Amino acid sequence: MASADQAAAAAVDGQQQDILTYQPLAPDNAVSANPHIPSVSASAVLGESDSMPLDHPVCRGHDFDNNNTPSSNNNNNNNSIDSILSSMLTTGFQATELGKAINEIHRMRSWRLSDIPWKDGDDIALRDPTLRNNIRARIFFAYTSNQISCGQREVIKYLVKHSMVDVLVTTAGGVEEDIIKCLGHTYMGDFKLSGKELRLKGINRVGNLLIPNKNYCLFEDWIAPLISKMHDEQDARWKEQARALLQSAPIDGEEEDDDVTLKPFTFTPSEFISRLGQEINNEDSVLYWAYKNNIPVFCPALTDGSIGDMIYFHSYKRSGFVLDSVRDIRRINDLSLQSFATGQIIIGGGIVKHHTCNANLMRNGADFSVYINTGQEFDGSDGGASPDEAISWGKIRITAEPVKVCADATIVFPLIVSQTFAKDVDEWKESTKDCICWLEDA
Repeated sequence: MASADQAAAAAVDGQQQDILTYQPLAPDNAVSANPHIPSVSASAVLGESDSMPLDHPVCRGHDFDNNNTPSSNNNNNNNSIDSILSSMLTTGFQATELGKAINEIHRMRSWRLSDIPWKDGDDIALRDPTLRNNIRARIFFAYTSNQISCGQREVIKYLVKHSMVDVLVTTAGGVEEDIIKCLGHTYMGDFKLSGKELRLKGINRVGNLLIPNKNYCLFEDWIAPLISKMHDEQDARWKEQARALLQSAPIDGEEEDDDVTLKPFTFTPSEFISRLGQEINNEDSVLYWAYKNNIPVFCPALTDGSIGDMIYFHSYKRSGFVLDSVRDIRRINDLSLQSFATGQIIIGGGIVKHHTCNANLMRNGADFSVYINTGQEFDGSDGGASPDEAISWGKIRITAEPVKVCADATIVFPLIVSQTFAKDVDEWKESTKDCICWLEDA
């Protein structure tokens, strides 16, 4: 078979390959010398191939027979989860992509500005080797609502509780289901349960999970007074700003006071979400830990769910409650811009995938990227779009080595976390204790 370089050279020379032509094997070849094999068949079936490089990885999966042989990670049990996952890289198919995703997350977590030598013309403030060694990548973590509806919530909570990610992006369901789970249980069900029968019983099905409608009633009872309270706070801020404006209004013959600074009086969606985490005050909650650790949670479609229903109902009692999405888009884009490197881990597709990638577009792309979803690109959807397509838009840098794992995230993401974020946690915390993502973060 012709090598890629040979094929490229043939194209440059304007030559076209005719698939009907063949080159017979040499006359002294053992196959050609066999009169029982037609030369055309010998060439087509038994033709010589290029030699593979000696150091090229060989396909080999986990050997469960070797339980008495210590694995490469010095674990005495060769059939431990660590040993099994370490073999994924050479197993093939999506197992290999899983292995690559683990490596990519290791890379984004271990990156330091010191990996890039300072050179003349660079910012002199970044010349200090100690400072460069303390500047790490900012990690964006995005997930769809089903990841909170299921038991993946506990995995995500672990990352947020230990401040292992810096920015969260999710859907309305990813916000409200976290709060709802603090108020009532989600139960195991079955994919085949009748929707008609469940509807008559007031039970909602999410895949093979069941959520009683009562949980949403509890959520309404909890959030409705909070929306009213935040509405009061919004109006109080507005009155304060209006009073400041009136007091600064020029008297006849005087110039206008330019020192009056108008502060925003509305909440952004991320501020609203932070308030939910503060008010729920429950250590089982992802949003609680995001609030505690000052990790922003962005949700560009906050009204697309039960929260939207509650805001809709509130608007009939009292109009004028405002959520300012403009300040949020400024905030997430600035977090991307104000980073020396960024990594993005995106579970699922749709708005969370695009919103995260689009923020990284502002800095000409993320340096490290891992997608986990089951979307396919044949229909041109953003959810199914490959990392390579994102490179064409500038959402991932052309120098990056992004990975997409086509799999159910409930299966693969806990395995990925077991080999990355959950490894050597104390050592990781010590190594990142003084780290920043941007000079102003210090």
